[in-house]
Amino acid sequence: MSKELMKQNIEKAQREIDSKKDIVKKGKMRQRYHFMAQTGWLNDPNGLIYFRGKYHFFFQHNPYNGFWDSMHWGHAVSDDMLHWEYLPLALAPSETYDNHLRGGCFSGSAIEHDGKLYLMFTGATNEGKGNEQTQCIAYSEDGIHFEKYAGNPVLIAPEGVPTDCFRDPKVWKHEDTYYMVCGASRDNKGQALLYRSKDMIHWTYFNVLAESRGEWGYMWECPDFYPMGDKYVLTFSPMGAGEHTSVYLVGDFDYLTGKFCCHVSGEIDWGLDYYAPQSFLAPDGRRIIVGWSNEWEWMPLWKDWGPTYKEGWCGFFNIPREVRMRKDGTLQFLPIREVETIRENPKRIAELAVSEEYTELEAGDGVCFELKLKIDLQRTNADELELDLRCGAERRTICLFHFKKGEMRVDRNAADGWSKGVSRSVLYLQGKKELDVHILSDQSSLEIFTDQYQNNHSNNIFAKASQNQLRVRARGGNAVLRDIETYGLRA
Repeated sequence: MSKELMKQNIEKAQREIDSKKDIVKKGKMRQRYHFMAQTGWLNDPNGLIYFRGKYHFFFQHNPYNGFWDSMHWGHAVSDDMLHWEYLPLALAPSETYDNHLRGGCFSGSAIEHDGKLYLMFTGATNEGKGNEQTQCIAYSEDGIHFEKYAGNPVLIAPEGVPTDCFRDPKVWKHEDTYYMVCGASRDNKGQALLYRSKDMIHWTYFNVLAESRGEWGYMWECPDFYPMGDKYVLTFSPMGAGEHTSVYLVGDFDYLTGKFCCHVSGEIDWGLDYYAPQSFLAPDGRRIIVGWSNEWEWMPLWKDWGPTYKEGWCGFFNIPREVRMRKDGTLQFLPIREVETIRENPKRIAELAVSEEYTELEAGDGVCFELKLKIDLQRTNADELELDLRCGAERRTICLFHFKKGEMRVDRNAADGWSKGVSRSVLYLQGKKELDVHILSDQSSLEIFTDQYQNNHSNNIFAKASQNQLRVRARGGNAVLRDIETYGLRA
């Protein structure tokens, strides 16, 4: 292993970042309160952990340009998950198992062990035998400077699993044993494989934690597994499962057999831009989940991967969310309460009657804002309610609640000239007196939460700052909105 080569590659990448970061941060499409890299490409969240008094976010990163390429691990720390201090890169390709232009240090997780911060990551390479993915370890005394374990890789793909479909380890500890779930594919069906270890170095196969029967795609990326109450939650991003980009399963887990029995399934987010979520525990006990605000299948629809690469960057994280479980076993995903600390210019309307004529609303500067409201279903006779977001110069994103069809749609085809697609989900309205709506808008994204944070849509848009109008109207009747709150948001 070459410690010196990793050090050299990190220093080289840091020089690239330092030479460009002041120019990149002036980009017109840069987010204002969502997490981004300083330069270059960002995708999966990695190694999310609260360690020695700070939130640590690691992330898949190509520091050289706004396209996916040889993967590094970026690193930043925060006190509130909204304001960030960037640290030196944690990992760079340097070994035969990870030093490849179309590979590198792929996704993984972090855990504290023996007072040190351990990272478990996938090394991806091609040494003439095709693409190979193996599981590897790095560790740090100070939580900043990392060293790769000399005995890497610590795991190779098991028999029957293709070597290019074995990645994204997520580690946790139960009693005196470490466990790891890893994404895989077998017989063209997605799997989550379970391993265990006493020392974070020597790992043995335990069982297939869960697997697809064909309904959840051919490969499970970025699996995560954690307890909630007396139940367990498995999340993953299935490849080849159509519109399902981030799935959760809730059920029972047996540590004696290593088998997970699912009773409830659902979508973390129905939007076109929510992928590879990873969770961690906050010091106050909250389970926080963070996703990559993009998705592989949709990105090729945009010319040149969207316009941000021209500014020297691409990719950001969705707002962190708190995971909560309802009595029926379904999950809620609420924006972290820390968002309240960046609110400004509050406006409130107790009640608003909406007709088929547009009604203008004010929320911050119309670009970075928060909107909360309730639709009074008992006094609404309209077929639909339309919220037009980021409007201007014939551009807009349409959020449509169709009460008769029981459907929610977010249409961004007219948003900016780049973004394409309509995200859809079912609205369950029977027996409900109201429907809650909560929207977070940033320079290049819209995150829309409804139905007690169970029905969520995250969609990227690349609207100009002049697209700052917000309006609402009913279709086929009238609607009544209550408890309207708007805020500007400024990190």
